[in-house]
Amino acid sequence: MKTIAIANQKGGVGKSTTAANLGIGLADTGKKVLLIDFDAQGSLTESLGYKADEIEITISTMLEKTMNEKNILPNEGILHHDEGVDLMPANIELSGMEVTLVNTMSRELILKDYLQNVKKNYDYILIDCTPSLGMLTVNALTAADSVLIPVQAQYLPIKGLEQLIKTIGRVRKHLNPNLEIEGILLTMTDNRTNLSKETSKLLRENYGKQIRIFQSEIPHSVRASETSIVGQSIYTYDKNGKAALAYRKLTEEVLENEKSLKKHKTDFLR
Repeated sequence: MKTIAIANQKGGVGKSTTAANLGIGLADTGKKVLLIDFDAQGSLTESLGYKADEIEITISTMLEKTMNEKNILPNEGILHHDEGVDLMPANIELSGMEVTLVNTMSRELILKDYLQNVKKNYDYILIDCTPSLGMLTVNALTAADSVLIPVQAQYLPIKGLEQLIKTIGRVRKHLNPNLEIEGILLTMTDNRTNLSKETSKLLRENYGKQIRIFQSEIPHSVRASETSIVGQSIYTYDKNGKAALAYRKLTEEVLENEKSLKKHKTDFLR
């Protein structure tokens, strides 16, 4: 079983879209996958066709039960999506959890403790992190085996990578010594523009020797943006489109990572 946090403190870089399509891509290969929406905006939940604000049992419920050492029933609160993945949803209630965690003993370990109840049922758990470097993201990094970092193909989002990598390094030093970087994923690329090409080149030159940069790049696609409205993955909504092909290739790379990640240690964090 492997847990991957999908994280970037900048919003709008495709974290939720990546979580949904990578998760369903893995499920299509026969893997058992749990998606965890760890963002109070509930973007992942909404993108899979659920109305976040109408859901009574969410990840907030599970974190609260874990903190209070209450019994959690098997599969409690987990939704089963038509495209083969399971989902632990989130909504606005999660926004109050950040404050609650600050005053909780072993506050960085609450999500990890919850996952002990469910991880035996899955091959992969993907955590769609909130766009911040607060306590929720630290919980996700502490619970994860690796971090996948989506980065929009523009200059400023790439500049923000340094802060995230420093946070990953601190979590690794103090809380999760086995944490690795799964890879950096370029999203919303448009190779017709010089900006996109130069951004990709800059990223690979500055980080490629220390951190894996996925060969797959997710192209800017109106059809991919529309998937969150219809509550479907890109494979169902536009299965022959360029975004669907890119996410299929990303899925293959993540599966291949199981072998190569052990050899390609992220020295950047040491």
